[in-house]
Amino acid sequence: MKEKLQKIRESAMREIEEAKTLDKLNDVRVAILGKKGELTAVLKSMKDVSKEDRPLVGQLVNETREHIEAKLDAARGMLEKAALEARLSSEVIDVTLPAKKNEAGHRHPNTIALEEVERIFTGMGYEVVEGPEVEYDYYNFEALNIPANHPAKDEQDTFYINDEIVLRTQTSPVQVRVMEKGKLPIRMIAPGRVFRSDEVDATHSPSFHQIEGMVIDKNVTFADLKGTLSEWAKEMFGEDTKVKFRPHHFPFTEPSAEMDVTCFKCGGNGCRFCKGEGWIEILGCGMVHPKVLRMSGIDPEEYSGFAFGIGLERIALLKYEIDDMRLLYENDIRFLKQF
Repeated sequence: MKEKLQKIRESAMREIEEAKTLDKLNDVRVAILGKKGELTAVLKSMKDVSKEDRPLVGQLVNETREHIEAKLDAARGMLEKAALEARLSSEVIDVTLPAKKNEAGHRHPNTIALEEVERIFTGMGYEVVEGPEVEYDYYNFEALNIPANHPAKDEQDTFYINDEIVLRTQTSPVQVRVMEKGKLPIRMIAPGRVFRSDEVDATHSPSFHQIEGMVIDKNVTFADLKGTLSEWAKEMFGEDTKVKFRPHHFPFTEPSAEMDVTCFKCGGNGCRFCKGEGWIEILGCGMVHPKVLRMSGIDPEEYSGFAFGIGLERIALLKYEIDDMRLLYENDIRFLKQF
């Protein structure tokens, strides 16, 4: 038995020294110390050893196991160290190579313009409210004093889901939804995407953005409307900006007006940017129609209000002197990186 154990030990030492990888070393461990290994087979044959010799044989088996395990641990440590050194050598970083360029994005011109408009109006105490882009025909037209077969519907020829549901043509439906809640007074702006069946060109798109605002309170007059929009224009385009109101017609406001601002390029003297007129049309506005108030559950004898609508793309085009609206949506990085 002693000779057999010595032979197992010598064979194990030789195989451990010859093992060049951790996988090969593990194969040696299993072959010697595993459940079906050579040393395990010796332990199983202890029943054939006489009782007098069992202590001595057991001691020899344990010494052999400890010697082999110590050799295996030492060999494993050396192989793991060698593998780590090889991996570190292969993964070395050449600090002289140029770094990968980090292409950081930034806000879109539309977003920059929108945040500026929101900043001005929230500073005046307005609340920013959002609503659904897929809207009921009632909220998009009927509740805004645009009944069926009204000519204004032709001007906003749009995309219908069915007879009652439409892609909204303006964000005014959000104003109706807020009025229906009956929480007065109201000071709000409603920015969002709208849809109209327009041909794509330098100034039109079937999908664009609007910012519509509304104030409902007691004793609100057209003077409040003029003062509010004049202050907004100065904040948006410069302290020297002047405003001009021209009579117009909108079904949901009465009286209604278009508002112009002095050209912020030439100061109102006339240039290519304003086509020599010195003024630039900027938005539509007016006093909320009494019928619109009444349809939303507000007594027009007690409350009045004004509303206005701003085209976000128009603000961005004017503010950044962009001459083609399509540039905002083509995602040309050479254009967008300028902002």
